[in-house]
Amino acid sequence: MIKSAELENSAYEFEAKMPLRHAVPLGLQHVFAMFVGNLTPLLIITSACGLVGGEFADLQVSLLQNAMFVAGIVTLVQLYGLGPVGGKVPIIMGTSSGFLGVFNSVAATMGGGVTAYGAMMGASILGGLFESVLGVFLKPLRKLFPPVVTGTVVLSIGLSLISVGVNSFGGGNAAKDFGSVENLLLAVFVLVVILFFKHWTKGFLSSSSILVGIIAGYLAAIVMGFVLPTTGVTADGVEFTKAWVLNWNKVAEASWFAIPKLVPVKIVFDLRAILPVMIMFIVTAVETVGDISGVMEGGMGREATDKELSGGIICDGLGSTVAACFGVLPNTSFSQNVGLVAMTKVVNRGALATGAVFLMLCGLIPKLGALISIMPQAVLGGAAVMMFSSIVVSGIQLITKEKMTPRTLTIVSVALGVGYGMGANASILANTPQFVQLICGESGIVPAAFVAILLNCLLPRDEK
Repeated sequence: MIKSAELENSAYEFEAKMPLRHAVPLGLQHVFAMFVGNLTPLLIITSACGLVGGEFADLQVSLLQNAMFVAGIVTLVQLYGLGPVGGKVPIIMGTSSGFLGVFNSVAATMGGGVTAYGAMMGASILGGLFESVLGVFLKPLRKLFPPVVTGTVVLSIGLSLISVGVNSFGGGNAAKDFGSVENLLLAVFVLVVILFFKHWTKGFLSSSSILVGIIAGYLAAIVMGFVLPTTGVTADGVEFTKAWVLNWNKVAEASWFAIPKLVPVKIVFDLRAILPVMIMFIVTAVETVGDISGVMEGGMGREATDKELSGGIICDGLGSTVAACFGVLPNTSFSQNVGLVAMTKVVNRGALATGAVFLMLCGLIPKLGALISIMPQAVLGGAAVMMFSSIVVSGIQLITKEKMTPRTLTIVSVALGVGYGMGANASILANTPQFVQLICGESGIVPAAFVAILLNCLLPRDEK
């Protein structure tokens, strides 16, 4: 019999045992935090390739199903390890949005269609193998990633996600009623519920505050008419039916059981896709170093080891290769969940594994996935703004782990001011070569990491 004190502590220990009735809700928090983000990149790229509706409707549904199934499998490998594959760290894996810029460019260059999408998958297969090799040789490269560099990368990840959280807070950019009073009230309600359960309750309820807030927000959305037949009025006075009403059809039309299909599209190897995607996998490896460093510092109060970083990057690479075989975009560590770990401190492997199993079930039971996918963005936004800000705090903790010196201040200041600032305002790169825009124009993470690594190598060391 597990005592209540032991149960409370087990949530904050990676390898501790935890009863399923407590592990499942803690795992579901992670699924809710990343579910929509796991599917969105696929929706964007299939649309860019013209694989939407008509003869491609079944293909898109199959790809979305595969995305959930693969994310669950790769997460389990990351949590438990399979030889050198997997860092055995509290990381949730999912479809990366970092490749959207490159893949959109590939779609435009190759004219879209199934051939272009197949070329993306071929490039992802090779790119994933390439990243795995980088992971194997990470140890000699580790000197490039001291706390000041990894902390700057983690800080950049958090800063880049805050705008994503705020957009969700307003209902999502795609919503016709974005920024409406109803969306803002719903998001604030979720945030208040999370804060109450996080700081005015103890034990299990405190640990699962995110899940409680999201469930409460979902119920509130129903009461407010977000998921029932209702209309709204745009700023121009045009009446419209709220989008979430139409999405209930997804639940009704989704089947109860379906087996994921291997290689749903023909794999194509084309240099026009391979070269830019290879570069992005180097970028992904840097981001993964930041994510793992952030989750270990924020959730477990220590730096990540060489073995954990190496295994995590290898899992990123091979996971992306496997994902491509299922027609899914590259699978990488999910920064949203890094923020969740940093905020709740829940790092129990068993709890996170239940979330991975739930993702696999969503892949096998499409109706279950459809039910979660129609959740209003404002509900997730109420939780996201706090989770993403927690990543920023984790980055600051990493940077300040060592004594702040003029050298450290220079690295962080220039990396954030020039690197992150330039990437976050992509218009400044409009006249640079296309490959620079593809790598640096999607977020400030990559240029900030590059500047931090460069300055760390060039600036003279502080005298001890």
